[in-house]
Amino acid sequence: MLGSSGGESARVAGARGLPFAANYHVAPARVLEAVEAYRAAFKPSAALEAPRVMVSADVIVAEDEETARRLAIPYALWVRSVRTGAGAIPYPSPAEAEAFEWSDDDRKLVADRLDTQFVGTAETVAERLETLRRVTGADELLVTTMTFEHTDRVRSFELLAKHWYG
Repeated sequence: MLGSSGGESARVAGARGLPFAANYHVAPARVLEAVEAYRAAFKPSAALEAPRVMVSADVIVAEDEETARRLAIPYALWVRSVRTGAGAIPYPSPAEAEAFEWSDDDRKLVADRLDTQFVGTAETVAERLETLRRVTGADELLVTTMTFEHTDRVRSFELLAKHWYG
């Protein structure tokens, strides 16, 4: 089951002895609450003898920090579109995102998601992901990558995998 808080999804997954995926990439401030609620409610089942936690994270990896930051620019505008209730816009290009005029309220609306996005070189991102895994006690990490160009998304996964697995 997927959940973003210590609410019903976490408790039901635990009570039924199912694996639980905590969506840090959607609700970063509540990931620890979600994982703790799941573990507290966990009852062994035919599916699992012990709790199994997956935690998601938004990641953009590039050959250098500057490129990674550039690829990440559209993310804020896309998150804003989701959080304003207008619905997700088509993922913008870096140029479209740079042209957007941000208000202070807009910046506050997306700050938590930007602060918890993992952006940088493979080494930097892997280090931060390991911290997330350790802090949450996750058994697995689910990595999502959003970029305007598909080739940049594929390259992000390639670079992270090469670093992580050698």
